[in-house]
Amino acid sequence: MIHIKPEILERVNSWLTPAFDKDSQEQIKHMIASDPKGLEESFYKDLEFGTGGMRGIMGLGTNRINKYTLGKNTQGLSNYLKESFPNEQVKVAIAYDCRHNSKTFGKVVADIFSANGIQVYLFEDLRATPELSFALKHLGCHCGIVLTASHNPPEYNGYKVYWQDGGQLVPPQDAAVIAEINKLDYSEIKFDANPNLIQFIGKEIDDVFIDNSIKNGSFNTSSDARQNLNIVFTSLHGTSITAIPETLKRAGYTNVNIVEEQCEPNGDFPTVVSPNPEEPEALKMAMELAEKVDGDIVIGTDPDCDRLGVVVRNLENELVILNGNQAMLLMTDFLLKQWKASGKINGNQFIATTIVSTPMLSVLAKSYDVDCKIVLTGFKWIAKLIKDYPELDFVGGGEESFGFMVGDFVRDKDAVTSTLLACEIAAQAKANNKTAYEALIDLYLEHGFFKERLVSLTKKGIEGAQEIKQMMIDARENPLKMVNGSKVIKIEDYQLSIAKDMVNNTEKTIDVPKSNVLIYYTEDGSKIALRPSGTEPKIKFYISVNTKLDNVSAFKETEQLLENKIDAILKDMNL
Repeated sequence: MIHIKPEILERVNSWLTPAFDKDSQEQIKHMIASDPKGLEESFYKDLEFGTGGMRGIMGLGTNRINKYTLGKNTQGLSNYLKESFPNEQVKVAIAYDCRHNSKTFGKVVADIFSANGIQVYLFEDLRATPELSFALKHLGCHCGIVLTASHNPPEYNGYKVYWQDGGQLVPPQDAAVIAEINKLDYSEIKFDANPNLIQFIGKEIDDVFIDNSIKNGSFNTSSDARQNLNIVFTSLHGTSITAIPETLKRAGYTNVNIVEEQCEPNGDFPTVVSPNPEEPEALKMAMELAEKVDGDIVIGTDPDCDRLGVVVRNLENELVILNGNQAMLLMTDFLLKQWKASGKINGNQFIATTIVSTPMLSVLAKSYDVDCKIVLTGFKWIAKLIKDYPELDFVGGGEESFGFMVGDFVRDKDAVTSTLLACEIAAQAKANNKTAYEALIDLYLEHGFFKERLVSLTKKGIEGAQEIKQMMIDARENPLKMVNGSKVIKIEDYQLSIAKDMVNNTEKTIDVPKSNVLIYYTEDGSKIALRPSGTEPKIKFYISVNTKLDNVSAFKETEQLLENKIDAILKDMNL
């Protein structure tokens, strides 16, 4: 006899009612009979909104992405929009990526909005996520949706919600929308579309978006320098193929080598283990092509085109992948140089990054007399700063997970404009007989050599989620006193909103929304952050160490010293 927990069975039985189609009901009955473990995984909880919206494995059940869970989100959001804008014709824009079912889900979401009397602008085919952020502002929409699971594995899909400013949903709207969704029964979803309220959009938006990307991402680079830069680009089977090659072409970059085997959008991502530019393996084919064509720079983007991996040549002319912190430092410094040269820095500017990113960005900002605002992980918090500080100019901002945003015309990480910016940096460096890598070393010479590493532990399913939860409980209940022989002098607990000075035994309140993050700072300047991922079944450890770099000839030796120090920290923490 198969035993199914009563609370699971109660959830399952609600899906065997007429609110759900016959095919879904049959599949659930089959799971009851033959796959009780899978049934439990599918129904033991509701999918939640994390740092990047809602992501999950596709399939039937409350803990899966399907037309009913997405439908309930969309119905709740429709109700909230109509309450929030009672005397307006509410408008939404919808985009989707290359994943399985994304186009179908996009149409389901459009149908539900239209059934609720909401005007819908639906992209005719897959598009880059930053274009949705741009389009909803451009079209004067109240809200936007992207159907994407970013760089997650092929079995995932997801649902990202954007607000009027073009940024992702943040407090207080997020809690209000979730409350509206939770009030609903699945039987209340309006699936019957009003086709008169659905308008397809495409090239007319592409053209304006690309023009704005060029306006924001190009800076006085000569046409010779642009033509002389040898670029290798891969879209990793994702949506960036619809925007990046055309953007580079219009900006004057004529020497672009595209990895043909990866240029066709494909939700199976057949040539990579993971379509994540953070993973070195994902950029392997592009780097091989770069060796063949003697490329100067390699760019690879994730499936929805908000993250980018950047590869440049090091001092030995070898191709090396910049980590997210390094790419962000180069881009931010380049932007600040441009602003300074134009006489636009007057004390009213700021850059932004996240609590788990490199502390070097704050040091860099100080040297330009610009404020560096630090927020929780997730670009929605960076976008929120632009809304919260309308009197200040936002220069740019990024996070260690390979995301960057140039200016405020898009309010999410944007691999289109950032790719152009990376090429501008490389082209100008090459024109001056340097490389982007040498420009990075110059920053280390000036501001100190900061080195970071991310370690992710994957823990899948119910047991994995419990294991991650317990690891964070243990870290809080038994905080580290020493790390690799260096005394812990400060602990920031973002769940409790407390920063504790371990030397003076004093506490301060952390004035940001609560988040399950713990950060240790040691006497020797190391920083160790622990954080469960908001979008994947992982717990992440972010290590940052630093030292002085005296001269370029000491670079390799100093880098190895910092790598060894990170190894020792990880060993000390049993990671």
